[in-house]
Amino acid sequence: MEYAVMKKQHYWDVEETEIFLQILKELDIKACLDGRKVRNGGVFRMAQRRMAAAGFDRTAEQLRVRWKFLKKCYYKSQQDPSNEAKIQGWLRYEKAMVSILESKQSMVNSSVNCEGNDDMVEDSDGDHDGDSSMLPMPDAFTQPLQDSSTLNLELIIKMDPEADSHLRIGFIGAGNMAFGIAKGIISGNVLPANIKVSAPSKRNFGRFQEIGITGTNSNVELVCGSDIVFVAVKPHLVRDVLNGISAYITDRHIVVSVAAGVTLETLQELLPENTSVIRMMPNLPCIVQEGALLFTRGSCAKPADGVLLRSLLQHCGLVEEGPEAWIDIHTGLSGSGVAFVYLFAEALAEGAIKMGMPSSLAHMIASQTVLGAGRVLRESGKHPAQLRSEVCTPGGTTIYGLHTLEQGGVRASTMSAVESATERARQLGQKSTARK
Repeated sequence: MEYAVMKKQHYWDVEETEIFLQILKELDIKACLDGRKVRNGGVFRMAQRRMAAAGFDRTAEQLRVRWKFLKKCYYKSQQDPSNEAKIQGWLRYEKAMVSILESKQSMVNSSVNCEGNDDMVEDSDGDHDGDSSMLPMPDAFTQPLQDSSTLNLELIIKMDPEADSHLRIGFIGAGNMAFGIAKGIISGNVLPANIKVSAPSKRNFGRFQEIGITGTNSNVELVCGSDIVFVAVKPHLVRDVLNGISAYITDRHIVVSVAAGVTLETLQELLPENTSVIRMMPNLPCIVQEGALLFTRGSCAKPADGVLLRSLLQHCGLVEEGPEAWIDIHTGLSGSGVAFVYLFAEALAEGAIKMGMPSSLAHMIASQTVLGAGRVLRESGKHPAQLRSEVCTPGGTTIYGLHTLEQGGVRASTMSAVESATERARQLGQKSTARK
């Protein structure tokens, strides 16, 4: 752990540096170079946000210093080409640096905005460059530079947190799932004013309005004012809803269905050809940003659409992509599994009440026990059986309790519950496909 932290703070591995340079190319740093001047404030703050979205935690100042070091290597190699192999790390990034500093035309159509003279500062390339970015890199990071085509920069740019803030998002349906996802989204960079919810009745609009989200009774109005449309209605209503909005879906829309059991085949059949469709299954803990969400892309949804969805929902909890066959399993495991956990928590509390503990305290301790156990399980990365064995001591209280649970068939019953819920999700899917 200590080495991992040290590496994150002091070392730049090849992948991180390559992504950094590709981001600078996309931001068109060439247009912002004038001799030794660099637009630190504009370029490096934007680069820092995109690096963070790509999973690399660096400050804008660290990015600036890293750029200065690589630029110094470039100038030294130009002055003495025979000596370039002696420059630490240079050969790994020569291709990318040359493409930036010797490019004859802009890498993107729009240049970086210039906001204020304080963004332009003198980059002296002096000897004070030596900081964490110049420390030697471990041998494990000495692989050759990858071709830039292997770094899907479009996906990184799509994960720029600032890009999310301009999205217009609509929810058809005002139930718990819609509210949970919406609440998670506004925990990020999306303003409540950019989100709208529609439902036949205003009955459920109150809690949305409390967090700044407006409501409408018109699905068509919502679709026309949205870029991403979440279809969050009961499965049996999906067909009617999509039939009503299909004529208003355009190439700019991404349609995300969170209806249990409704297949991609059904969704794509009901929407215009080439519509970007994503099927997703969230769960109730999205309300407290601790959800588990699994999605799968339709045939016309691009990888960038999936990355955009991940970025948008990152504050809802765990967000993963997988094949459609996993969606129904996820429904049984996590969608319905939440209720299974509640049942177990209730049983824990009632056991304590039976033994003489006050009801309110028993339920409070049970909920905290479930929360704490879940966090340890997630953050330790250990198999549940390993954690369970660590709690048990020979002849202790826990092993006696576990023996009783096994006698009651809790393990088999839980597995059967997930299986039953999964099969029911599949049945719902078959019904949605069969209905014409």
